Amino acid sequence: MASLLEDLERRESAIRERVGELRGQVAELSEQLEAFEEMLAQVEIARLVVREVLDDAAEEPVPRPAAGPGQAGGDSPIGVVTVPDRAAGMDTSVLPAGYRDIMEVLTAAGRPMRSKAVSVAIGRGESPSKVESVRVKLKRLARRGWLTEDSPGLFAVVEHPEGQGSSSRGSSG
Repeated sequence: MASLLEDLERRESAIRERVGELRGQVAELSEQLEAFEEMLAQVEIARLVVREVLDDAAEEPVPRPAAGPGQAGGDSPIGVVTVPDRAAGMDTSVLPAGYRDIMEVLTAAGRPMRSKAVSVAIGRGESPSKVESVRVKLKRLARRGWLTEDSPGLFAVVEHPEGQGSSSRGSSG
């Protein structure tokens, strides 16, 4: 009977030692995971910032030479601001279709919405790439005075009491 107890004690000791080793490995892997998650977050943020800067740069007006003989001027949308700064009396008909869709969803909602909810509402879905492209549009609309972002990630239509610029007064859908 004593040898059975000694055998169990040896097994218990070996198992305790292995448990300690595994706990050490788990702690090390947890530290590595945390470090890689931080790096991933930084790379994601960098990608988003670069995308936003490039999108803004693509919309900056680029001086063009006058159209020469046999050349049509203004055929290329490169360098054209597609989302104008909002001015009094301006309605959503001046916006490209994708931006009008966003404005319609937010106007109908009557409350601030997140980019994922807007993406789903306009039929783009909830995949990260689709939500991100909608977020970029929302940010652009906010920078141009069409939307507000009072809380980070919550976008709402800017109310213009002087003429209700977002009304469908002159909208052609």
